[in-house]
Amino acid sequence: MATPAPNDSKNAIAVAKAMLSTAASVMVVQSVVRKFIPPEFRGFLFSGIRGFLSRFSDEMTMVIERYDVYTQNELFEAAQVFLAAKQSLSMRRVRVTKSTKENHFTLAMDRNQTLVDTFNGIKLKWAFVSRQVNPGNQVHHGSTDQHEVQYFELTFHKKSNPICLPSSTRPSSNGNCRRTLCWNHRSYLYNMFNSTFKSGKGVILNFFSRKLNFVSPSQFVSSTGPFPGAWSPVNLNHPATFQTLAMDAELKKRILDDLDRFVRRKEYYRRVGKAWKRRYLLYGPPGTGKSSLVVAMANYLNFDIYDLELSGIQTNAELRRLLDATMNQSILVVKDIDCTIQLQDRTSETGATSMNPTSTGNRRQDQVTLSEFLNFIDGLWSSCDDERIIVFTTNHIEKLDPALLRPGSMDLHVPMSYCTPCEFRLLASNYLGIDHHDLFDQIESLITTERVTPTEVAEQLMKSDEPRVALGEMVSFLLITRGKRMKKSMRRKFISLNWLKRMEVVKKKAASVN
Repeated sequence: MATPAPNDSKNAIAVAKAMLSTAASVMVVQSVVRKFIPPEFRGFLFSGIRGFLSRFSDEMTMVIERYDVYTQNELFEAAQVFLAAKQSLSMRRVRVTKSTKENHFTLAMDRNQTLVDTFNGIKLKWAFVSRQVNPGNQVHHGSTDQHEVQYFELTFHKKSNPICLPSSTRPSSNGNCRRTLCWNHRSYLYNMFNSTFKSGKGVILNFFSRKLNFVSPSQFVSSTGPFPGAWSPVNLNHPATFQTLAMDAELKKRILDDLDRFVRRKEYYRRVGKAWKRRYLLYGPPGTGKSSLVVAMANYLNFDIYDLELSGIQTNAELRRLLDATMNQSILVVKDIDCTIQLQDRTSETGATSMNPTSTGNRRQDQVTLSEFLNFIDGLWSSCDDERIIVFTTNHIEKLDPALLRPGSMDLHVPMSYCTPCEFRLLASNYLGIDHHDLFDQIESLITTERVTPTEVAEQLMKSDEPRVALGEMVSFLLITRGKRMKKSMRRKFISLNWLKRMEVVKKKAASVN
């Protein structure tokens, strides 16, 4: 058996000593950095070192962040879907989720994991990076405060740059210093994005589904300023459709035709010089189906919904940030706009101010104003985004400022009225599965005289699965409603007669005195 040469043994010992010395030096440097350098500056130090070393590397890295300022980055969403379909056994950690309303599992890359993909014989490395941020800047998603920023890193050789990136650039249309990339249809990113968003939003909707987005201003504005993630999304699983919606058939057809005409008129809006938006005002008593109509519109168009609560917005700046963070192909809903004091009829506000001069002193000067809101609806801000639908709902249209009702502010007024016999038959078909019954004539006769909402009718029909029992409850409810109405009417007449009698007595006493 051959023995190793003395020189080889000395070389191995020297290499081992050098490695141990280097490791010890690194540990000393790490301890010094952690002890004497604040956490806020460590990131800058390490990023500077990485930047210096990257100058000698042949690789290029693209960073795809979750948010672009306040707006969701569609390329990040596409990467999530794209990489979820490429999970392999080479990955050490895979994130698995299941919603209570779904029957399948969802796979996704876990934090700080990597995945290698190939395109035309070129290797590309994906990394899902998650780093901690200052707790003062909290990013809110769902019901959990996330103290982290997430983004994808796509690394490839610089020689494959023309294949992986769009081939040319042009100045950004929004006037800032960034540049806009022009898609190269043979690029890796284009193929990844196109395969994910195939047929508009078809594929990605199967992964993410439609979203209902809500906001709490305290979650997107902190003491250090605004940060991404202004809207908190939840899955929209509401089953309302135009087929099940109880409303006038002609009005329903008018809305459907208007929606179809809107989505196919992109070039038309551009040619006539108008922003690609459509504004609806839904007005009527509570329970007439305004919220259900909004959901039916979203399900029909495959649009997301943004629920904007104006009473929680403190300033015009917050309103602009929120509206800027909404995505295309979405419906912005402003519910009960008559309850927002600043947007009510200014004539009534003027009268109230003259009665109480101190009220203007207590009102903040920078709070949301009608002029700023109108600027978003039909002013300069209305041209910042495309393919948006804005829906306003109100229970009292007479309380709104005339500026909100003019044609330039609202494109279509949709009256939501009380239940009619035709709407009752549709509800009976939906809830009981019947088209005819002996009690239909009596119920329809009562509905024509009594003012009941579709919600009240649906509540009665849900009391039993047996049609005769449910319709009997409906008849009883309508008779009780008629009795209450007649009782109120008789009471008003009684009060009116008593008032007239008292006035006659007063007049007689005055005449006798004279």
